[in-house]
Amino acid sequence: MGFSYNKLWKLLIDRGMKKKDLQQASGISAASIAKLGRNGNVTTEVLLKICIALNCDINEIMEIVEN
Repeated sequence: MGFSYNKLWKLLIDRGMKKKDLQQASGISAASIAKLGRNGNVTTEVLLKICIALNCDINEIMEIVEN
């Protein structure tokens, strides 16, 4: 099992944002954006910053999926 951030990318599209916009709005690093793009592990601090920047809950940006 692993994490999928497809919900995050769909949310960005719905809001007319790009990954760079998310990076600037949330104050996270380009490396964190890259990890998210690969469905990699990021800290809960990064996820919290994204949720605050997008004014959403964690379940709106990620889900657990089977590999």
